[in-house]
Amino acid sequence: MTSLCLRRALAGLLLAAFALGALAPASAQTLRERLGARRGGEGEPLSLVHAGQTRLYRVHVPAGLTPGQPVPLVIALHGGGGNMDVQANDRFYGWISQAERSGFIVVFPNGFSRLPGGQLATWNAGGCCGAARDQGSDDVGFIRALVAQLKGRYAIDGQRIFATGMSNGGMMAYRLACEMADTVRAVAAVAGTDNTRKCTPSRPVAVLHIHARDDDHVPFDGGLGPRSLTRAEHPHASVPDTLARWRSRDACPDTPPRTVLDTPGARCELSGPCRDASVVQACITERGGHSWPGGTQPRGHAEPSTALDATPLIWNFFASLPARP
Repeated sequence: MTSLCLRRALAGLLLAAFALGALAPASAQTLRERLGARRGGEGEPLSLVHAGQTRLYRVHVPAGLTPGQPVPLVIALHGGGGNMDVQANDRFYGWISQAERSGFIVVFPNGFSRLPGGQLATWNAGGCCGAARDQGSDDVGFIRALVAQLKGRYAIDGQRIFATGMSNGGMMAYRLACEMADTVRAVAAVAGTDNTRKCTPSRPVAVLHIHARDDDHVPFDGGLGPRSLTRAEHPHASVPDTLARWRSRDACPDTPPRTVLDTPGARCELSGPCRDASVVQACITERGGHSWPGGTQPRGHAEPSTALDATPLIWNFFASLPARP
């Protein structure tokens, strides 16, 4: 391929990333770093074959774990147009550091992508997003097969398997709660509402939802924001509707949520205890746009809220949950 063709191919890749909204305008160096980040993803990616496709993932096992002693597993799902390397980049999300501090295994699956390296990937979360939705990618089946593979390799506590994600990854976490409630104890979604087409969980799943009121990709009140990634026929569910659905599914008490955190710029409210020791918690920031609170974002993204630090907040939520009855 000529150098001109190479330049055109790279330009097309970057324009596609802009269109998906995962990459904001930034320097070429920053874009290359985000598309191919390896921080926290040790060595070559791992893979498994599901539904005739080779699916990629990275996994981090903290140093110092006691051999044979079961530990929690966190499934960390990237946003639409990102990939596993973006989510594993500790500078953006901090899951590697949190796993080292708290002693759990974290896996970074790669969504559906037409590219050999898995870039510009999306998740089939129901009404969103991109090629994964349009092609009907069996992402739930992939995650289920991935969990089974990891349980065959590592000592994982089956009572403490959790899923979290940003944006389209948060939406996918909700789909896992709907269709893998037998496996997933709790989910935490950041800037991604429940856009599942149907949801009949086999048992209650604890939920933490984190969202900024000024999110311009996935609006707090639902619909399509000026930077939404989906089409008009697939408007996003609102945060209030998402929370109401899960309070109903988890059979939470019909009483007002209680405030568990009230700090300048953010407020957290909790409903529960609900059925099977589940709870539904919402943490809402006043500002921060479509970003991960407490994280570091590339130039051009919304400035994340500093009123919350999402990663330790999510982990503490997961760790506080008792075993299911």
